Amino acid sequence: MGLIDFLFRGAIDRRIAAFQNDLMEKHIVEVENIYKQMRGWRHDYHNHIQMMKAFRSLGQHEQMDDYLNALESDLGSVDTLIKSGNVMVDAILNSKLSLANARMITVHAKAVVPKTIAVAEIDLCVILGNLLDNAIEACLRTGDDAKRFIRVYIDLKRNNLYISVTNGSGAKQERHGGRYASSKGDNHGFGLQRVDRIVDKYAGYIKRRDEDGAFSTEVLLPL
Repeated sequence: MGLIDFLFRGAIDRRIAAFQNDLMEKHIVEVENIYKQMRGWRHDYHNHIQMMKAFRSLGQHEQMDDYLNALESDLGSVDTLIKSGNVMVDAILNSKLSLANARMITVHAKAVVPKTIAVAEIDLCVILGNLLDNAIEACLRTGDDAKRFIRVYIDLKRNNLYISVTNGSGAKQERHGGRYASSKGDNHGFGLQRVDRIVDKYAGYIKRRDEDGAFSTEVLLPL
């Protein structure tokens, strides 16, 4: 192996390590956010029990019914978990979208995915993780609350896994060499390249559009 090849491989290994470390740091933040939500619900649950005990001891049955109805409605709004049918997809979507919700980003998501598919879990993680990270970052950069939204749609289309992620955006993203550039540094740009390479690996299709104050990415992966 020549010196140039050795140095080039070393540079690639360092970029991969930096990218993996960045993913790990984001995953830790997302898991901590979910745990925080769970702790908050546990605290609220204790208070709800005490309130219902008070209504019962005072014989206030009508107030008790009203409280239970309000609690049921509130519980419906809390249950925002995505249940696509695929454990890996659910894990990624719920962690990322939970983080988006915590940052006051409006989220609309629908996903239907088979339990097992002919796409490696690590590849699916890289694609979804990067698309959603980019969407969250774009929303946080805009000062317009109306543009702080993310729409996710995943389903099967003619034996292809179809993934669509759309987010509100401010200024149009820059393009270099026909590709959209990341505004978040080299490691994140490397993530976008990995998405493209994975799509190529499965002989799939990817299309990015930036128009009307929204940025969208569509991916088709043959199954």
